[in-house]
Amino acid sequence: MSFKQVTENDFKKEVLEAKKPVLVDFNADWCPPCQMMAKVVHELAEASDDYDIVSVNIDESPALAAEYQVSSIPCFVAFRDGKEVERQVGMKPRTVIARMVEQ
Repeated sequence: MSFKQVTENDFKKEVLEAKKPVLVDFNADWCPPCQMMAKVVHELAEASDDYDIVSVNIDESPALAAEYQVSSIPCFVAFRDGKEVERQVGMKPRTVIARMVEQ
């Protein structure tokens, strides 16, 4: 299980250089759909050691949001070997989010 907050300072190490798949949850504290999806994200983080899940608060890390062209939140981006492989925006069922990292 792995879930942590990341910023511009540790995004490269925690996501781009990660040895296993990483799901990045771009969100904001003021976003009701983000708050609703937080439970799903935490449950997925506890479900397996085969992937990591990180959270990026777009208000605290606006440069990351801009670099990855996050214009709507919540925005879930799956990375493998340092490359984006899939993106989902908005509230999604747990199965959709899980499939992004469990492939």
